[in-house]
Amino acid sequence: MSPYVWRHLDGSLGVLVRAVPGDDASTGSIWYGRSGDGLSFEVEDRPVLSPDVDGPDANGCEDPTAILHGGELIVFYTGVDANGDGHLLWASGADVRALEKRGVAAKAFRGERDIKEAEVAVRDGRWTMGYEYARGEASLIGYAEGDGPAGPWRETKHGFGARADRFDSWHLSPGPMLLEDPDYPIMFYNGATRDGVWGIGWVVFDHPNNHVLDRCAEPLIAPPGEEGGRNLAFAASLIDEGNRVRLYFSYNDRSCHCAIIERRGDDGW
Repeated sequence: MSPYVWRHLDGSLGVLVRAVPGDDASTGSIWYGRSGDGLSFEVEDRPVLSPDVDGPDANGCEDPTAILHGGELIVFYTGVDANGDGHLLWASGADVRALEKRGVAAKAFRGERDIKEAEVAVRDGRWTMGYEYARGEASLIGYAEGDGPAGPWRETKHGFGARADRFDSWHLSPGPMLLEDPDYPIMFYNGATRDGVWGIGWVVFDHPNNHVLDRCAEPLIAPPGEEGGRNLAFAASLIDEGNRVRLYFSYNDRSCHCAIIERRGDDGW
């Protein structure tokens, strides 16, 4: 699950995915794969990030997000500690096979808990992050700005919330963003009902003024139907190819997929 895909300098595509062992010994490790066409990935035979029995990720490594910055690959991920609490951690290295864990990237802000599912962008030296957090019985989306991968991160305005009587009526989790115009980003986000049926939606918002400009009424990618007690479509990453976007997502935490979304001039998508 959680397929994070990015383009290497040579044009090939890499992917980081979370995989859970069959014995449920942990909530997962993070594995690396490579592809020439972006549809068929060959995954290597050992994880690049695994739980550390004495660390804040003792019970699992989840939700990878990769950033190429300053000659390094920086990976943000969720670490689940021995108590089952989530923490936003980071690792970095010269390449994906040389990642070293660096510690906590960001802590939950006041009134929040279980911060995870980071979506990070760097533009003009400015680090921005969308993340999922828990408050009460719901998952919600928060935003922060920072000075680097380890912060310090400063909570900013929240862009949008759940909507009654829609597919995203209770839970929200951030997904990948198109940043052609950073003042008006498009996010492919994840939304769910209270019983955890997740679909993938989209929203356009005015980042400087925190106003929603447009938002889908129905999911762009609907839940696939229940399997193994789950019913969810969950967006993780995208590749912007100019006239189209490859959106990478998972179904029911069991399989990874790619959707092709085409631009159609002034008529939208």
